[in-house]
Amino acid sequence: MKKLLIALLLAPLLALANPEAHLDKAPDRSGNQAALQNGARIFINYCLNCHSASFMRYNRLHDIGLNDEQISENLLFTGNKVGDLMRTALPRQDAKVMFGAAPPDLTLVARVRGSDWLYTYLRGFYRDDSRPSGWNNTVFANVGMPHVLWELQGEQELGNDHELKLVKPGKLSPEQYDAAVADLVGYLRYMGEPVAGYRKSLGPLVLLGFGVFFIFAYALKKEYWKDVH
Repeated sequence: MKKLLIALLLAPLLALANPEAHLDKAPDRSGNQAALQNGARIFINYCLNCHSASFMRYNRLHDIGLNDEQISENLLFTGNKVGDLMRTALPRQDAKVMFGAAPPDLTLVARVRGSDWLYTYLRGFYRDDSRPSGWNNTVFANVGMPHVLWELQGEQELGNDHELKLVKPGKLSPEQYDAAVADLVGYLRYMGEPVAGYRKSLGPLVLLGFGVFFIFAYALKKEYWKDVH
């Protein structure tokens, strides 16, 4: 059931993805609260206008170091409350008319596509006048989504050698844009499993507990079988 739900949510992203595209390695932002906070800010400012994160609540941002006041003052723009789910205000039917398909929910997108795919995708938009939105993507051919981060990155063109070239700079330098995308992808990865950090930190303690238990179990076994041996 869980796999089916994920497949249904991400079907629009899976349909046209290019499996042969080269994927760049996404920088690891796990454990970097400042980067994750910046990623959350980018997500809410640029992605949440069309996409929802229906399994994520704003107050879950406590895990990355934000308190209720910071969330309310900096990340709530539509009258939502801190305990509300992250849902877009864009009606689904309007989205279908504008983009041809309703934008998928992004709560689990990093778990389905992977960080490298998202990192490459968000840096792979280029101008294409043949597309309704004026944009295309190197890893998602004929993508319906426009390049919502174009003001930050600028405009790229795809050359005859299939290499991307920045022809109109954005507000950020290429290095700054790559860092911002890495923060956004890091947040998307965190959002897919908010307890991942806790789970990983708990792992060594669980293994240590098993080790201690093994010592007692072995000693008990020797005591029970000492007359046999």
